[in-house]
Parts: sequence; structure tokens; C-alpha cells
Amino acid sequence: MTIDPANKIRLIMHLRNMGIRDTDTLSAMEKVPREIFIPLPLHDKAYEDTALPIGLGQTISQPFIVAFMTEALELDKSCKVLEIGTGSGYQTSILANMCRRVYTIERHKPLLERAEEVFRKLRLGNITAIAADGMKGWPEKSQLPFDRIICTAAAAMKPPAAFFDQLKDGGILVMPVGTIEGGQKLMRYKKEQGDVFSVKELLTVRFVPLLPDVPDPSTYLLKELGELA
Repeated sequence: MTIDPANKIRLIMHLRNMGIRDTDTLSAMEKVPREIFIPLPLHDKAYEDTALPIGLGQTISQPFIVAFMTEALELDKSCKVLEIGTGSGYQTSILANMCRRVYTIERHKPLLERAEEVFRKLRLGNITAIAADGMKGWPEKSQLPFDRIICTAAAAMKPPAAFFDQLKDGGILVMPVGTIEGGQKLMRYKKEQGDVFSVKELLTVRFVPLLPDVPDPSTYLLKELGELA
């Protein structure tokens, strides 16, 4: 399916109207082709501001949320970023266009493998991806600490301690907290020094819950993933 370039332009204008002001974020959103991350039957919805299913009960977040979370990280080209929840790889690719390196963790191996295929198509060489329990953060101590951490799944009560431990002084963590039943808020934590954090509530959101462990591959119905372009 051919994507009308005007649809992407309309989306970028919409994001501006919704309050996204960071030019680097908007530029990355314009550069990265969202359609390549979603199943073929949904390509006509690629530049609508809506979340879309990608299989295994997961979604690609709506563009506004991707842009909002990215802007809240206050990225620059020197940043080393940890992402918890690779999913489709769309948010990962936005980050990769804006920082030095992205380390991304996904608990669903089939989703991770598909995302890595897309990274190769887009020639994004500054992404390191693994299948692991994201609640533990990054397992390789040599990569710690991170300048920024972003988590695209909601902690029920508060972020895992590993996230705070693996963040540099002056670093920023952006993630949702809360349950779907009780309400979720997008939160921004800045590590001022040591165990001292400033905390800001940003937005009411709705995300899948942050879960531990890596599921057994034998439990997957791979037909749920759908076909990418």
C-alpha cells in the first residue's frame, strides 16, 4: 500500500497543535516511517494519532504519546538511553535518531526479532536490543549508568528500584505508573543526586502493565503477529 505523504505532514501539524514543541522530536517523528512497524492491513492508519495492535496483546503507542514521552526526556546527541519495552521498535527508532545509543529490552522474543529486522532496514546502527526481564534493567554492568531511561509499560505502584539505581545523577526517567483499574499517570523522575529525586506528574495515560520474566516461546501463537511490509 502506498502511503500518502500528506498524511504524515498532517500528523506532524497535529502534534504541534497538541503542544509538542521540540524540533528534534518533531524531526525524528517525520523521518521515521511508522507504517513499517505495523501489520500490512493497518497501513492506512499509520499516520492517525491512535494506538494500533502489533500482536501478542501489545500495541504501538499513539504518535502523540511517543512524541510527548520523547520530549519529556530532554534528549541530546550525547545521551545513552535505556528503553524498557521495545514492542514494535517505533519508539526505539525515534530515540535512535536523537541520541548517541539506545539499549532496549523486550520480554517477547518474537516482537524483539521483528523489531530488529526493521532496525536493519532503517540502517539504525546505534541500537542494542536484548530479550530479558525489563524490571531488572540492563544486565551488563559495563553499560551503566544511563543518561535517560524510558519505560513503555506501567508499574503498578512505583518504578522498579533497578531503574533508579541505573540512572546517572542528573538523569531522567519517564514512565507510566498505576493500574488500568485505578488510573495511570505518566511520571517524570529526575535524579538530582544519589537517592534524591524530583518527581513530576505529566499526563493521564493507558499502558499495558510492566511484567517480569521472559515468556516461554512455546506459548506464542506466532500468527498473531501479522505480516510487515
